[in-house]
Amino acid sequence: MENITIKINGMEVSAPKGSTILEAARLAHIEIPTLCFLKEINEIGACRICVVEVKGARSLVVSCVYPINEGMEVWTNTPKVLESRRKTLQLLLSNHDRKCLSCVRSGNCELQQLCKELGVTDEGYYDGERTPSVIDDSAVHMIRDNSKCILCRRCSAVCEKVQGIGVIGANHRGFKTNIGSAFEMGLGETSCVSCGQCIAVCPTGALTEKDYTADVFAAIADPKKHVIVQTAPAVRAGLGEEFGLPIGTDVEGKMAAALRRLGFDKVFDTNFSADLTIMEEAHEFLDRVQNGGVLPMITSCSPGWVKYCEHYFPDMTENLSTCKSPQQMFGAIAKSYYAEKAGIDPKDIVSVSVMPCTAKKFEIGRENQDANGVPDVDISITTRELARMIKKAGIRFLDLPDEKFDDPLGLGTGAAVIFGATGGVMEAALRTAVETLTGEELPKLDFEEVRGTKGIKEATYNVAGMDVKVAVASGLGNAKELLEKVKAGEADYHFIEIMGCPGGCVNGGGQPQQPGHVRNTTDIRGLRAKVLYNIDSANPIRKSHENPAIKELYAAYLGQPGSEVAHHLLHTTYVKREINKKFTREVPNIAIEVGDY
Repeated sequence: MENITIKINGMEVSAPKGSTILEAARLAHIEIPTLCFLKEINEIGACRICVVEVKGARSLVVSCVYPINEGMEVWTNTPKVLESRRKTLQLLLSNHDRKCLSCVRSGNCELQQLCKELGVTDEGYYDGERTPSVIDDSAVHMIRDNSKCILCRRCSAVCEKVQGIGVIGANHRGFKTNIGSAFEMGLGETSCVSCGQCIAVCPTGALTEKDYTADVFAAIADPKKHVIVQTAPAVRAGLGEEFGLPIGTDVEGKMAAALRRLGFDKVFDTNFSADLTIMEEAHEFLDRVQNGGVLPMITSCSPGWVKYCEHYFPDMTENLSTCKSPQQMFGAIAKSYYAEKAGIDPKDIVSVSVMPCTAKKFEIGRENQDANGVPDVDISITTRELARMIKKAGIRFLDLPDEKFDDPLGLGTGAAVIFGATGGVMEAALRTAVETLTGEELPKLDFEEVRGTKGIKEATYNVAGMDVKVAVASGLGNAKELLEKVKAGEADYHFIEIMGCPGGCVNGGGQPQQPGHVRNTTDIRGLRAKVLYNIDSANPIRKSHENPAIKELYAAYLGQPGSEVAHHLLHTTYVKREINKKFTREVPNIAIEVGDY
């Protein structure tokens, strides 16, 4: 690749031809601030924070979109540049809700941080008419407050370009511009799938998950309730970031210790029910292959993906595995098998889940998620909410000893923990399905072809003389591309794994938020996924069907995978949904039906 030499702040810098000034500056270890920029997603130069001086240019230029050329001279920190950035921040603050102390993003807000770094001490300098604080809480998983929005458009870019949904965007023009949905619909009225990727990239507190931590604290304080908690695989790979640890730090032991100190009666692991999911899913897959069932079978672990399928590919809901997600399987077993063993009425059990996912908040309210006459899971909180609980309780997380999960629902295998990474469910299922079909032990357990953060992965494995074709997709835009090929007859698979979030659960909408400059320069997904693969490789039991707690569950309670009891507790149904809610809006002499915005 051809390189170009330019000068930045008097220092020669060599950068690939086609690079922007922003990219070239990073090669010189200079971080030009940004607010709107997300690499390959939102490169629109809207916020004007990244302006720099270029020799010969008539005005300051926007570094995130301005290409370099040979001999260019750039200055990133002149008084003119710094003053421009301060003015821009002052203007952003002029109509911004500045109640920072009560904002959930206080201390982790990109706008706040830039104001601190650039010395903006007169936040009311250009005070004008404020954007009204009109709250949209119509969606079950999140809240939108446009009074904290800076119109960076990261959220709408991710929703449209990455997830391929586009249910939010800029409405109106000029000073009236706001982020919303078509025809001022509440987000809950649209075909939003609750993935939370918009929340993950928001630089301020304009988009936040609905917080249920007060409900959890109240349940723990109720002496009549037996409160249990489960934690998803990906949470242990991200939680440490909330306490200043590097991205890619395994905090499983400290997490278990923190949950115990919060007052939960039992601290369990979703890895247990991930193994259970594999047992049921592998059985279902083999049954479909051997008995002419609907193929390709598609995984059902990701509630964002499931809702997306119901909205955008309703004719393929028959392809979805009927298995509940690990979260819901855990809840169903906790309020049946565990309740019986512990001698507790299921009505007295409060089942809490800690998930990297905001769509789990939607999932717990779906139909057929109450196998024991009560909700399988009562409250679902995100990784971020758990961190807030730990801090509120005064628990010194970094000083905690490493502790283990409780029995009997706290034992998981290596196969279960990799559920949190894209391709992990496929790999775990293959380990069990292959050994079940062949009756032979796999010489190698790592199915590396389905690993990695690539959006779409394909592989073919010869199993007992049969070529089994599989595919993995993460991110709903990639899922759409893959499924359209399947529907067009351009691709033929037996088994497909789809995760709603790019990179899988490690990059879920409920994971710790990282600022734009980190997201643009760091492989967050890969670092978090590495934690899970390391746990897997170090686990003495790496196949779901070898989990002794799962074996005991089937022997004592379920009978066998796919049994009548298992089907009642662990399987579900789906609905065919429309794209947004259809309604008719009357205008003079015109009736407009909105159905596929």
